[in-house]
Amino acid sequence: MTSSHAPAYGEADGTLQAIGGVEGLQSLVETFYRIMGDTPEFRPLYDMHPKDMTLTIDKLVAFLSGWMGGERLFSKKYGAMSLPQAHAHLVVTEVEKAMWLDCMAVALDELNYPADLKAYLLPKLEFPAERIRQVSAANHA
Repeated sequence: MTSSHAPAYGEADGTLQAIGGVEGLQSLVETFYRIMGDTPEFRPLYDMHPKDMTLTIDKLVAFLSGWMGGERLFSKKYGAMSLPQAHAHLVVTEVEKAMWLDCMAVALDELNYPADLKAYLLPKLEFPAERIRQVSAANHA
């Protein structure tokens, strides 16, 4: 007898499945950047991005797809990447890091994702956000 339950978060593509696959991820990322642009407390972070957010949205969806255990869309579309180095030109302090994570939390809430997914995902996202902050601090010291 086989079990048809979805994998747990962090197991295979369980996190991506919980988000709703690539389509759900696309919706999450679009919501995330809309909130970032429309919310005064997140607007400074939004202003660090290009005016045309199409490529930014696509790159975050592609990165997060692989990061969440799904297809590695980023390397297929854009080649190899070092997340901290890709952001090294930006000044990212604890303030911007917290802003990014808080904005993602608001997007997850707006889309009514379950509390346990949010509780799993946000601490996991803190790790790459911290690496970006560390590289920024080293580059802009």
